Amino acid sequence: MSRSALAPLAVVAPILAACVVLVAGRRAPRLVIDVLATATAAGVAATTGFLAASTLGGRAVTWSGGWSPVGGRSVGVVLVADPLGAGLACLAGLLTAVAMLYSWRYLASLQAHYHTLVLLFLAGLVGFALTGDLFNMFVFFELMGAAAYALTALRIEEPDSVQGGLTFAVINSLGAYLSLMGVGLIYARTGELGLARIGRALGGQRADALVIVAFVLVVTGFLVKAAVAPMHFWLADAHAVAPAPICVLMSGVMVELGVYAVARVYTTAFAGVLPGGVLRTALLVPGLLTVTVGSGMCLIQRHIKRLLAYSTIAHTGLFVVAFAVLTPGSVAGAALYVLGHAGIKGALFLVTGLLLDRFGSVDERDLFGRGSRRDPGGWFFLAGGVALAGAPPLGPGIGKAVAEDAAGRAGYPWLVAAFVVGSAVTGGAVLRAGLRVFLGLGHPPQPPASETQGSGEQPETPSLVRAVPRTMLAAIVLLLLAGALPGVVPPLWVAAGRAARMFLDRTGYAGQTLDAAPPTPVAPLPGLGWTTTGVVLGLVSVTLAVAVALLGVYRPRRAGWRGPVRSPAPVELLHRLHSGHVGDYVAWLFLGVAVVGALIAVPLLAGR
Repeated sequence: MSRSALAPLAVVAPILAACVVLVAGRRAPRLVIDVLATATAAGVAATTGFLAASTLGGRAVTWSGGWSPVGGRSVGVVLVADPLGAGLACLAGLLTAVAMLYSWRYLASLQAHYHTLVLLFLAGLVGFALTGDLFNMFVFFELMGAAAYALTALRIEEPDSVQGGLTFAVINSLGAYLSLMGVGLIYARTGELGLARIGRALGGQRADALVIVAFVLVVTGFLVKAAVAPMHFWLADAHAVAPAPICVLMSGVMVELGVYAVARVYTTAFAGVLPGGVLRTALLVPGLLTVTVGSGMCLIQRHIKRLLAYSTIAHTGLFVVAFAVLTPGSVAGAALYVLGHAGIKGALFLVTGLLLDRFGSVDERDLFGRGSRRDPGGWFFLAGGVALAGAPPLGPGIGKAVAEDAAGRAGYPWLVAAFVVGSAVTGGAVLRAGLRVFLGLGHPPQPPASETQGSGEQPETPSLVRAVPRTMLAAIVLLLLAGALPGVVPPLWVAAGRAARMFLDRTGYAGQTLDAAPPTPVAPLPGLGWTTTGVVLGLVSVTLAVAVALLGVYRPRRAGWRGPVRSPAPVELLHRLHSGHVGDYVAWLFLGVAVVGALIAVPLLAGR
């Protein structure tokens, strides 16, 4: 089978399997459905993994229906696989396969509907990562979104589940429709929908108001999907009620695909008309705000799933900051960071799911000391907190180190502080929760009245489990290993450097897509990997994370006080901003659109 056939196969296979599962689920045993869904996801991962490796020497371009370009002009729909896009599709397949493995002893009453939605979710993720057409990005955006909304609100008998799914659906759908408006504007200007064709049509032109507005609207939906502040409010509400395996997919790859989409649309379609310096500012400001808000909210949570969700928001901000530097080194660092983060954060969500299934709670205070020191899940949780802090030689640490080095070389050494502090605070919050729950250190937290509790929740298994099923434990171990590997496998560093250079090569993208030009050889990035500075900064982050955790565990408390305490004013303000009201979140979304638009439009229009 040729490379050009692999990309459509990876998109179509989970859709066909979803249809088969839905029909067979009426008669087939649950085990058959589990095996079929898991095997399909594993097959997608193998297909896209091979595609990612084979495209290191050049992109694989597939024109649907054989409608290939003539004279550089096209009317067909194109899939363009390069190492970064195919790598993200492979990551989606791997995470889905592990999530399905975890689900073998999970949500038994749902039968095949759960598996069908997960496979459709996977198809949307893969298609979104591989498409070279702006309108089809919207189509796959909606496919993954519709499946994710349903999966988030899976337990429709619970009001919180319905509310979380509704908030997720309203905010993300609104972002998607704003993106569709931007697609319409850019189509009206260029008459094109293919990313490469749009790039050629806009190349060399001046950025007028229509192009600026179109770009801002297009990327708005992607920034919402990436949970970039102030468009991030939906994510914690969704993660708090979504099943643990679905949290793995949302935090591990769906959010990251939002950042990827902004990068892909800019580099292929708008880089010739919007200067890189303007985009850098427009991404650094919300990126740093996202790191700040995500880290702060993560630190003050007692609801463990919300804690992990805000950690994802903070790390997404770091991914945005890394891309905003706009160098091959920073993009390679972001790619490695995403790989490491996906495995580690997925394992943490699955351990939290086990806590819910064993004790009916994900509340740090309610679970204080209830975990056992002999419980492997506890040590996995603590190891995940250390890894999130950027500990060498683990996966998140190498991504953090490469991104920090790239920022310093590009003339932004002050950005290193964001990586160190953001990773330290989020890692410290995870460690604090682990030390309290599994080791019983310190004392239960004194809950401010404004904190969201996580006690009294329904388990996601038919009944409370006493012993951890082997399939669930295997899924956690696989994710931890996957999260650690990027830091200790040098060939991945070389591949990430080549993938980043190819990703930023808009001329090569257009040439291979539209002109069937031969691929340009891509040299590896020199010096990509662990450095002395990177190791030292990683150890500093871990040290700070341990300090944050111990301070949280052993901070002084008022003698004899057992009731709720009053939150400090900044903490209270953060809680009030995260009100849970959809109307408030819509208002923040439009504020975010206005801020991003101003950051792009003001310097461009003022410079004329």
